[in-house]
Amino acid sequence: MIEFVHPALLFILGAVPIPFLRGAARKVYLLLIPVLALLAVLALQPGSYGAAQFLGQDVLVAKVDKLSIVFATVFTIMALIGMVYALHLTEAGQHVAAFVYVGSALGVVFAGDYLTLYLFWEGMAFASAYLVFAQGGEKAIRAAFRYLMVHVTGGVVLLGGVVLHALASGSLLFGPIEGNVGVGAYLILAGFLLNAAVPPLNAWLTDAYPEATVTGAVFMSAFTTKTAVYVLARAFPGTELLVWLGTAMALYGVVYAVLENDCRRLLAYHIVSQVGYMVAGVGIGTELAVNGATSHAFAHILYKALLFMGAGAVIYVTGRRKLTELGGLYRTMPLTVALYMIGAFAISAFPFFSGFVTKSMVVAAAGEDHRALVMLALTMASSGTFLHTGLKLPYYMFFGTDRGLEAREPPGNMLAAMAMAATLCVAIGIFPGPLYALLPYPVDFEPYTGAHVTESLGVLMFTALGFVLFLKALDPENTISIDTDWFYRKGARAFMWFAERPLARYEKAVSDVSETTALPLLHGSARAGLRVDLNGIDAIVNGVAHAILDGGGVLRRLQTGVVTHYALAMIAGLIAAIAVFAVVWR
Repeated sequence: MIEFVHPALLFILGAVPIPFLRGAARKVYLLLIPVLALLAVLALQPGSYGAAQFLGQDVLVAKVDKLSIVFATVFTIMALIGMVYALHLTEAGQHVAAFVYVGSALGVVFAGDYLTLYLFWEGMAFASAYLVFAQGGEKAIRAAFRYLMVHVTGGVVLLGGVVLHALASGSLLFGPIEGNVGVGAYLILAGFLLNAAVPPLNAWLTDAYPEATVTGAVFMSAFTTKTAVYVLARAFPGTELLVWLGTAMALYGVVYAVLENDCRRLLAYHIVSQVGYMVAGVGIGTELAVNGATSHAFAHILYKALLFMGAGAVIYVTGRRKLTELGGLYRTMPLTVALYMIGAFAISAFPFFSGFVTKSMVVAAAGEDHRALVMLALTMASSGTFLHTGLKLPYYMFFGTDRGLEAREPPGNMLAAMAMAATLCVAIGIFPGPLYALLPYPVDFEPYTGAHVTESLGVLMFTALGFVLFLKALDPENTISIDTDWFYRKGARAFMWFAERPLARYEKAVSDVSETTALPLLHGSARAGLRVDLNGIDAIVNGVAHAILDGGGVLRRLQTGVVTHYALAMIAGLIAAIAVFAVVWR
C-alpha cells in the first residue's frame, strides 16, 4: 500500500500526456487528474514524508499538517473548477501550463524544506508566465516579460535569503522563523511579500493579469498570491510588520480600483485588497487571526475565480474589456450576470455568502487584539470592495448604457464552472462548519450574531446609497492608471538608454584606445620578447644542452671496462686532490 501520494506529482507528471490526447479523451483526462488529486489530499494523514540528505543538509519533500491540507484542498477544488472552465480550449499549451502551475503551488504547500519550496516556487513563476504569453499580441508579450522579470528577481532574492538563513541556522527545514531575525530571513520575507503583491511590490499583478488569456487569468487569480499567504503563515506568524502592510494593502487596492476602466484590472486590484486581510491576519498571529486568514484565502480563491470567470465570459463573447465599451449585456447574458453577482456578494461579505463568514473572522481578531485602527481600516476597505466589485463593475458591464453589443451566453462548460464556484460561495456562507473544521486551530467564532449581521448590512446599505447618489461621479473614464510599475517601466528604459548611449560610447572609446595604442604596444612587446627568447634564452639553453651531451660522450669513451685504466684514473684523481688541498692549505 502506498503511504503517500504527492498531489503535486499528479499534476506535473499528468501534464505530459495532454498534448497527445484529443477530443473527449482529453476532456475526461483533464477532469480526472484534479479529482484524483482532491481524493489524494483528502486521504492525507499528518506527518513528514520524503526525508533525505542533500549536500549534508536535511531535506523534506512533504510535510502534512492541517495548515497545508486546507490550502491543498482548495487548490485542488479550484483546479477542477478551472479545468471545467477551460474544457472548450483546443490548445494543449494552456492546459499543460495550468497543470504545472497547480502542481507547483501544491509542491510549495507541502514543502518541508526551503530547497523543495524554492524549486516549486520558480515552477509557479514560469508556468503562470506562459498563461500571459499565450494570449499573444504585443501588450500581452510585454506584460509577460515584465511579469517574468519581476518574479525571477524575486526568486533570486528568495534564494539568497535561503542560503544566508541556512548558513546562520544550520538547517534548510521550512518552519517558523523565530528569535533574532538575520539578513537571510528578511530576504526570504521580501521574496514572499513580492508574491503576495504587497505594495510597492504589487504592480506585476495588475499589469499581467488583465493581459492573460481568459482561462489563464482564472488560474492566476487563485494560486500565486495564496501560496504567498500560506508561506507567510508558515514562516512569519505574529510578525508586527505584516499587520500594517496588510492593512495598507486592503485600502491600497480599493483606492486604485476607483481609477480603473479595465474590468479585469479592477478585479486584480481587489485581489491586492483582499490579500491584505490575509496578510494582516497572519501578522496579528493569534489563533483566531490565522484561522481567519486561512479561511479567507479559501473563500477568496473561489469567489475571485468566479468574478474572473464572469469577466472572462464577457471578454470571450464580446472581445471588449473596458467598462466604457460595455453595457446592456444583462438581456443576452442573464445567467452570467446572476452567477457573477453571487461572487460579488461573496467578496463584499454579504450575509449568507462565503466572505461574510471568513473576512469577519480577521476583523474580529483585530478587535480581540485591541487594534481599533486596523478594524476601522479593514471595514472601510470592505465598503470600498462592495462599491466597486459589487456595484460599479456589474452596473457598467452588464447594465448601464446599452452599447448595442452582440452577445450571448458563453459555452456551457464556462457556465458550469461558474455554477460550481457560485454553489460553494453560497454553501460556505450558509454552512461554514465544514470549512471551520479544516482550519489549523479549533474555531470558537460565531459569525451570525444579531450585532454582526446588523453592522454588516448597515455598512453595505450605506455604501449602496452612496453609489446611487454619486453615480455620475463614478462613471469610468477611458484612461490608464500607472502604479509602481512606472518605476521598472521607466527604469528599464533608462537602463537601455544608458546601455546604448553612455555605456556604448565609453566602450567604443576604450576599444579605440586599445586598438590605436595598447594593442600596437602589446604587439611590439610580444615581438621583442620573441626575439629575446629565440636569440638569447634558447641559445643559452641549447649551448648548455650541447655541453652536457659532449661531456656525456667523453665519459662514455672513458668507460673502457679495463681495470688498469680505472686504477690510473683513480691515482690521477688522488694526485689532483692532494694538489688542490696543498694550494688551499697554503
